[in-house]
Amino acid sequence: MPPLPNSRTEPDGSAVIRILSYNIRSMRDDTDALARVISACEPDLVLVQEAPRFFRWRKKLARLAAASGQVILTGGGTAAGPAILCTLRATVERAEDVLLPLTPGEHRRGFATAVVRFGGARIGVLSCHLSLRKDERYDQSGMLLDRLAGMGVEHAIAGGDLNERPGGRTFRRLTDALQDCWATAPWGAEHTWTRDAPHRRIDAIFATKGVEVLGCGVPLGLPGVAEADLRRATDHLPVLAVLRVPAA
Repeated sequence: MPPLPNSRTEPDGSAVIRILSYNIRSMRDDTDALARVISACEPDLVLVQEAPRFFRWRKKLARLAAASGQVILTGGGTAAGPAILCTLRATVERAEDVLLPLTPGEHRRGFATAVVRFGGARIGVLSCHLSLRKDERYDQSGMLLDRLAGMGVEHAIAGGDLNERPGGRTFRRLTDALQDCWATAPWGAEHTWTRDAPHRRIDAIFATKGVEVLGCGVPLGLPGVAEADLRRATDHLPVLAVLRVPAA
C-alpha cells in the first residue's frame, strides 16, 4: 500500500490535510484502542459520529481528544452525536452545531460544522450521521448540501456514517454534487461495516470539486494501526482521506 502524504502547507498557500471520519459508538468499547487508531492516522481533523451525548459527555470526549493529540472543535451532545476534533494546526474561524428536524420515534440527528484555515487554505467542514429511514435520510442529504452551500466558502468537506451504500439514492444525491473521495482516489481498504467482517461501505468522506483528493480509504495496513485495535475500538472502521485544498 503506497504511503499517504504528510500534512503540510505548500509555498503557494495551499494545504495538504488529513481527514479521519469515525463512528465511535459513544466510546462504549476500548477507548485506549480508539485513541491509538486516531493517533496513528495523524489527522488534522476528525469527523466523529456517535460521540457521547449524555452524562458527562464533554469530559469523555475531551479525554479522547487529549489521548489522540486533538482538541474539541465543536459538536457532541449539542449536535446529537456528530463532533469535530482538530489539531492546533487548524485556525478556527467559526463553528456551529445544527439540530435537524425530529421524526417522532426516531433518534435526533444533527450536523457539527465549522470553517477552518490551514495556511492559506480555507475550508468548510461538516460531520454527519444520517438516518436509518431512507426517506428521512434522503431529506437530510439535501439539508447537508444546503448547509455546505451556505457556509460562504469555496471549498468544503463532509464526512460521516451515511447508513447507506454507494448506489443508494441518498449516496447518489451527494455524489452528484460532491466528490466521493474513495471513488476518486481509492487507497487502503473500502468497506467500513462491520469491523469483524467488513462487507459494506456506509461511511464516506466527500469534497467539493476544487479539492484534490490524494488518497482515501480504510487505513488497514497503515503503520501504527493495528487490526486488533480496529476491532476493539468501535463497531465501524474509520475512513482516512488526504486532500490538497487550494489557497483562498
